[in-house]
Amino acid sequence: MSKEITDGASCNVIGGTHKGKSGIVRDINTSKTGAVTITVVQANGDCFKTLAKNVEVA
Repeated sequence: MSKEITDGASCNVIGGTHKGKSGIVRDINTSKTGAVTITVVQANGDCFKTLAKNVEVA
């Protein structure tokens, strides 16, 4: 089983629109429906939101 997603952890996106990108986990949220979303900040400063299920902690 993979490591738990925590704020500041290094991660790789393994699914979804941003597949293949990597960065640092920021801003972990759980929606009303129970989906966990995170913001990923890339090395170049760009950031994007994705579902936690699409991310693997490095």
